[in-house]
Amino acid sequence: MGYSYATAVPVRSGAERATLVRRTYGLVFASVIVAILGVAFTIAQPGLFNAVAQHPLITFFCSFVPLIMAQRAAHSYPKNLILTFLYTFITGIWLAPLLVLSERVAPGIVGQAGLLTFGAFGVLSLYAMLSRRDFSAWGGFFTVGCFVLFAALILNLFFHSAAATLFLAGMGVLIMSGLLVFDTWRLLRSGALGQDDYVIAAVTIFVDLLNMFIFILTLLGGGRRR
Repeated sequence: MGYSYATAVPVRSGAERATLVRRTYGLVFASVIVAILGVAFTIAQPGLFNAVAQHPLITFFCSFVPLIMAQRAAHSYPKNLILTFLYTFITGIWLAPLLVLSERVAPGIVGQAGLLTFGAFGVLSLYAMLSRRDFSAWGGFFTVGCFVLFAALILNLFFHSAAATLFLAGMGVLIMSGLLVFDTWRLLRSGALGQDDYVIAAVTIFVDLLNMFIFILTLLGGGRRR
């Protein structure tokens, strides 16, 4: 999602591209599983759960430490994988109270949001894979939109507008969809990434999916309020 870290030598053959794609998506799905384990671990630890629920921003910002370190050590195996999984595990810790609260308000909503997110992931990935369009311009456009969106979300914390929350969540889904298409295109077609850049690519796609899931969860929760 807009990362500009130095990359390895760009791939030059179909075999190298296939290796990059296989490693990237393998790490994405492994990261999702580790995040789920982080959620389960937090739910099983009442003390940790309550601490995160009371101070969610602290946990959120703590997750950025291994994220930044993983990106800087993207080509240092196995350090890159350890830091990536640490980031996704902390992300699961941060998500746990949100998911539990959402389930209490609307049972089954988390599963529905997860299915919709992975459904969108499949459709958008196929679109980026099969389309002959050049999506290079989408990166800058949707990255700027992402910054504007999160600035608006911060402002809405002070106004507590339910209508604005739903509108911003809808915009968030659109922006994350655009970023996911761009990041998938960059992985599959652009040649900007090297064979060993799978950590950078995987973390970027994971962040796109994470934000899309949260925005979809917000939309579904808002739609069920009475």
